Amino acid sequence: MVKLSGVIITYNEERHIKQCLESLVDVVDEIVVVDSFSTDNTKAICTKFNVKFIEQEFLGYIEQKNFALAQASHDYVVSLDGDEALASTLQKSIIDLKSNWKFDGYYANRLNNFCGQWIKHSDWYPNKKLRVFDRRKGNWQGMNPHDNVQLFDATKKTGQLKGDILHQTYQTYSEFNQKTEYFSTIAANAYFDKGKKAPIWKIMFNPTWAFFKSYILRLGFLDGFNGFMICYQTANITFLKYAKLRELHKTTA
Repeated sequence: MVKLSGVIITYNEERHIKQCLESLVDVVDEIVVVDSFSTDNTKAICTKFNVKFIEQEFLGYIEQKNFALAQASHDYVVSLDGDEALASTLQKSIIDLKSNWKFDGYYANRLNNFCGQWIKHSDWYPNKKLRVFDRRKGNWQGMNPHDNVQLFDATKKTGQLKGDILHQTYQTYSEFNQKTEYFSTIAANAYFDKGKKAPIWKIMFNPTWAFFKSYILRLGFLDGFNGFMICYQTANITFLKYAKLRELHKTTA
């Protein structure tokens, strides 16, 4: 029987962390929470559960999540953010997996809630995420803020679990707009550090393609106005990322 660690990073997640912990408590054998010194009630809520609570200054999304992995007692992990939770079907899938583990990692679909609406289309669903895995075989990689779990051996087979990760995203348009600014700045800096360029054609073409792909090809229009808002911001964050990257190159030239 495989033993599982639930691993979570948090910062000011008092709105969602209780639901996250409740969804894990009957599924995993321990819960590890790495918190970036929250200023709200996150710590107080976590201490009501039997969790290993560790405070760590924020290292960057990828670095913080890998730090959290290293704190787990077990090699098999379920990795979540503080605003995510396991749906009941996914809970059962993971419990069954503990006695029938076959692969190095397992994907689950992530279902995102935006302004009270579950989003079923665009780039937001099925939004497959590799979140149940053997930490000896993979870890968090990518480019901030677009982190993802990757296996060290790309030829390894992965499985797909039934059920969704329930993700509580932005609950107001204002919050979404603020995060678009925030994440586009992080992305621009990450691109700059990697030596990537921002020619005019990318600033013009990439946002247009991002909107067309998510709104038309991936049926974002079926989610109504909120679907339009999501696809618009998908294009906007792409535009801002490259515009800010271009600005960085000019100011450091």
